[in-house]
Amino acid sequence: MLVKTFASAVFGISATTVSVEVNLGSGVVFQLVGLPDSSVRESYSRIRTALQNSNFKFPSRGITINLAPADLRKEGASYDLPMAMGILAVTEQIRYSSLDGYILMGELSLDGEMLPVKGVLPIALQALAEGFKGIIVPHQNAPEAAVVKGLDVMGFAHLKEVVAFLNGESCPEPLQIDVEELFYSKLSDHLVDFAEVKGQENIKRAFEIAAAGGHNVILIGPPGAGKTMLAKRLPTILPPLNMQEALETTKIHSVAGKIKHGEGLVTARPFRSPHHTISDVALVGGGGIPQPGEISLAHNGVLFLDELPEFKRTVLEVMRQPLEDRTVTISRARFSVDFPAGFMLIAAMNPCPCGYYNHPMRECVCGPGTVQKYLNKVSGPLLDRIDLHVEVTPVDYEQLSNDRPGEKSEIIRSRVIAAREIQRERFKLRDDLHSNAQMGSREIKTYCQLPDSAKQILKRAMESLSLSARAYDRIIKVSRTIADLDGSSDVRTEHIAESIQYRSLDRENWGR
Repeated sequence: MLVKTFASAVFGISATTVSVEVNLGSGVVFQLVGLPDSSVRESYSRIRTALQNSNFKFPSRGITINLAPADLRKEGASYDLPMAMGILAVTEQIRYSSLDGYILMGELSLDGEMLPVKGVLPIALQALAEGFKGIIVPHQNAPEAAVVKGLDVMGFAHLKEVVAFLNGESCPEPLQIDVEELFYSKLSDHLVDFAEVKGQENIKRAFEIAAAGGHNVILIGPPGAGKTMLAKRLPTILPPLNMQEALETTKIHSVAGKIKHGEGLVTARPFRSPHHTISDVALVGGGGIPQPGEISLAHNGVLFLDELPEFKRTVLEVMRQPLEDRTVTISRARFSVDFPAGFMLIAAMNPCPCGYYNHPMRECVCGPGTVQKYLNKVSGPLLDRIDLHVEVTPVDYEQLSNDRPGEKSEIIRSRVIAAREIQRERFKLRDDLHSNAQMGSREIKTYCQLPDSAKQILKRAMESLSLSARAYDRIIKVSRTIADLDGSSDVRTEHIAESIQYRSLDRENWGR
């Protein structure tokens, strides 16, 4: 006798439906085929024990299970549930007809409890696209799957509950959540605010420009000047996610297993801050079955790299291509996977090993050439891809002791949103452009016409700072964002002049 259940395999951030074919034949051998990995092959022991401990019979005859398509590698314990249901159906302990139209995913513990799995959101989206009626998952994953409208989402805590549902002995209602209410209720959930920052008005201005245009920023200054504190407040002034961005972000976090149990949708822009000991693969993504790295987990949000020169050189260099292309391709001999990587890079660093080079009150104790050697840990090509270089200076006592609150993040955010709205209208005919930072040479030529006075200022800056062609483009893109914040349709001379000021690391006094 042969029965078929349906599961799903996640590949990148997309899912492929898998047919779980269970055949009961002669002999006593259990065979599992269809390119399973070791965790899938170990399912025999988990399924057998879970069925027996849940008072179901495990057949003594030979069982063959095929996971089709056979050329797609299957990994993880999420196939426990569809295989267990197939065994119960082939031994007529549940009704086979009740399995029609459902995707089943879930890991089984030895007592029959259902444990959460990864990648439920892309699985649910694929199930809806292929016309399945519903999806059966562990109850912890149900809110995540319920984000997809038009699909019956059944969340269960135990194997027995699934059997009772399939046999018609219980009729629980599919889980339904108000996605729009969930989405809008948490858009402004921030524990920090720019109003708490004392002084540092120039840094706040730089962050406002960065948020308005989606630009990358590097902060350089002595320890304790507030670099990390400021970076952690950047998400509070970024425009809120729209629904499409929230779904994209949730898919990536779902595949990586980063969705908190009981939560269905990522509603806040991600803020990822990996330690400087991170490996190349952990940052970019990869592995035998490629998983998203930190740059993909920061998609539609912020990637904060504190103590930038302490990162391994190879780790920093692998970010070059994703910073330009906003996607990362993980290639293997037989396949390749694309992960989105549209993030804002915020980096912070000390100016030298002791931290006090160019400090207004403390003397640097680093030896000759040490400062330049330290700065050289961050390559020129990487710095070229960072739009705003901002020097952070210490805050004096008068500013720290001032009780007057600063400008709230909500007010800054309103200006950022207004500037982004101008850009949305500007690029409304382009699906691949959303902010000024993404403009190419053609868009710069079209939307960033400079007056003669601005060209002269830019020419002198190029000659005195020995700027590259890429730095030239980035100065113009930042000036376009400054003009948008001013509500100006044209890029004026003062916009170019301010933009040039955000190239601190190109100045001759750094490290020389």
